[in-house]
Amino acid sequence: MNKKKQKKISSTIVLNKKARHDYFISDRFEAGLTLQGWEVKSMREGRVQIKESYVMIKDHEIWLYGSHVSPLKTASTHTFPDPVRARKLLLHKKEISRLVGSVERKGFTLVPLCLYWKRNKVKIEIALAKGKKLHDKRASEKAKDWDREKHRVLKNL
Repeated sequence: MNKKKQKKISSTIVLNKKARHDYFISDRFEAGLTLQGWEVKSMREGRVQIKESYVMIKDHEIWLYGSHVSPLKTASTHTFPDPVRARKLLLHKKEISRLVGSVERKGFTLVPLCLYWKRNKVKIEIALAKGKKLHDKRASEKAKDWDREKHRVLKNL
């Protein structure tokens, strides 16, 4: 009855921790990405950054701007990789129309939260978000510190 322990491999490629600090997150959506072959290989190596990226709507299509995918040194010689090119996000029409309405009428913005693997495909989680003011950021930081301190006190008892 020897059961071999399998390593649990995380499906998360990269997180955008800055988004949770700067925005109130309301609704989340899962979207696919249109990628080139060298970009997928780079993402398998973890050479991607979405910290400074943002999502925009152009002609009823959703685009990811500012994400940086570093090309591998072994990339093909016949392609000229552009690490910061705009990448189209794949969503259903109903989801796109809902996002367009929320962004244009209600004052929300679209923020990328994380990149992850799902059935050998790269997915991105985007969210409808409202920006935090400075006092909101301070209050959330204070609450986080209090929770951390509370856990320390309870742990020592």
